[in-house]
Amino acid sequence: MISTRQMTFYTLVQMGSYTKTAEKLNITQPAVSQHIKYLEEVYGAKLIKKEGKRNELTEEGKILFTHIEKVLTMERQVKHILSNQSSIMKRYKLGATKTIGSYLIPDILGKYKIDSPNHEVILEVANTQEILSKLNEGKIDVSLIEGLFEKNKYNYKLLKKDELVLVVSKLHPFSNRKEVTLKEVLKENLIIREVGSGTRKIIEKQLKEKGYKREDCNIFMEIGDITAIKSLVKWNLGYTFISKEAIKKEVEEGSLVVIKVLDFCIEREFNFVWKKEESTNFIDTFIEFSKGCIL
Repeated sequence: MISTRQMTFYTLVQMGSYTKTAEKLNITQPAVSQHIKYLEEVYGAKLIKKEGKRNELTEEGKILFTHIEKVLTMERQVKHILSNQSSIMKRYKLGATKTIGSYLIPDILGKYKIDSPNHEVILEVANTQEILSKLNEGKIDVSLIEGLFEKNKYNYKLLKKDELVLVVSKLHPFSNRKEVTLKEVLKENLIIREVGSGTRKIIEKQLKEKGYKREDCNIFMEIGDITAIKSLVKWNLGYTFISKEAIKKEVEEGSLVVIKVLDFCIEREFNFVWKKEESTNFIDTFIEFSKGCIL
């Protein structure tokens, strides 16, 4: 087994920074330094040396890092063997909101199936409101949502951060500009997600913080299907705010264009959310596996 201090050392080597290591492990920077100092005293050897602004491993540090890496690999192998030692198929239900369910989680599920062949994860995709409702009713085991939720009511863990960006057709006048003002944007036809969508709630919240009401937006269409929204924007029927995850292909091919909005940035979280009274080995394992796929 790897100790907490050894894991701090291992993480520091990977992150290359005391600050980033503290953030990742959710401890203070002085605690990171204390863990390294403790290990150096125990092993009687300097593990990390300063080379300019960079932290470099000493020869002894390289040996310790290699040892920890081998032990972690062995532990993963043992865990994998034990969790899959039964031939009985174990079924779990995962709820995901629409952007995540369409553009992020499918690849993770494919990799997870290869890693854990006797685990069958059933995916249900809906908007944030519907997914949280099913979670509360016990119809799904864990959810992965992009919307706002009452964090005091659930257990949750961040998977990654995401940005909602302004997207227009290559035919739109904005497509030739590097940036626009929010006032200009709101005069155009807005194609927005349906009521109950986490994406919509976040956009409305950000607009409200900027002093705009719902009535100030020229809402042209309300649609629940992301693919339909992208198609309508492509045909220059309006603009939308959408996740960067959902438009990678269209931006690469040039059919959709991302435009910067001055003094307006919409950042959100993709969070795993599950009921407080429920914490299973599957939930913990699947979350860590998913985070590994994102790195």
